[in-house]
Amino acid sequence: MIQTLFGTPEPTFAEKMKKAVTRTRENLSERIDEVMAFTKEIDRSTLDDLEAILIGADLGTSTTDEILSKLRERADRKQIKNTGELKGLIKEQLLEILKSTPQKSEKPLKGEPEVVMVVGVNGTGKTTTIGKLAHALRSDGKTVLLCAADTFRAAAIEQLEIWGSRTGVEVIKTKPGGDPAAVLFDALNAAKARHTDSVIVDTAGRLHTKANLMTELEKMKRTAHRVIPGAPHEVLLVMDATTGQNGLQQARLFTESAGVTGIVLTKLDGTAKGGVVVAISRELGLPVRYVGVGEKANDLLPFNPESFVASMFETEGAAA
Repeated sequence: MIQTLFGTPEPTFAEKMKKAVTRTRENLSERIDEVMAFTKEIDRSTLDDLEAILIGADLGTSTTDEILSKLRERADRKQIKNTGELKGLIKEQLLEILKSTPQKSEKPLKGEPEVVMVVGVNGTGKTTTIGKLAHALRSDGKTVLLCAADTFRAAAIEQLEIWGSRTGVEVIKTKPGGDPAAVLFDALNAAKARHTDSVIVDTAGRLHTKANLMTELEKMKRTAHRVIPGAPHEVLLVMDATTGQNGLQQARLFTESAGVTGIVLTKLDGTAKGGVVVAISRELGLPVRYVGVGEKANDLLPFNPESFVASMFETEGAAA
């Protein structure tokens, strides 16, 4: 624990992650313990029971099949002696998947602002995530501008302004119904003039099946590139962890149309199916950049594969 100014312990990164995946850990690690308690030998039959547990944690069928295939090879050669070894092998494979995801973001040219576009359907926590990301960047000593380019939903502009006020960040906006690309143009030019470090762009989150939304995102990307060569440097797709596998189809469509470079997974603390983090990496080939683990401004954590995998298997208070 880290002491705050008022003496109240502030949870560490590892403690926050452990707490966030409590339900997933109960659904995965503790269920493995329950199944293995009734067997003396880990063989193919035992691993068949494991399949339901992995799928129940939302690792997805492809990832589950991949993991079980390698475990069965070892089990056939009597190379898995106990539950501890089994968990260790699963952890190794999960880490391998998470670490193999290619990094697709670009770095801004020297002296230019970094431009981060944030996309996703309504209800995933997109605008809240932007506020938390602004807070994180400000805490790192960076200057930030917010761009309210979700002009189709008046409440989105108001919500972003609330976060701007909380984090001490100016919001560049236009009237509801205005041209998103035009407000983005203004925001990027303002950031250049002020030598701002980062611009975070909120975008419309209408239904992913509507072609006009994807067309608008493409137009905004062209505008960003015209004002700042190489922009946007990052396109973050916000996904709700509680939707699990159902959110993957949304993600595929956004990835194809919006050029997504990374995922922000919100509400990780509200699901027992945190294995979807691994499914995203495996099936979309995209890195998870951040995870949301609560409602506070500092509850957006940079994703760390080692900490995440360890937290899914370790009990509260165990060493990271």
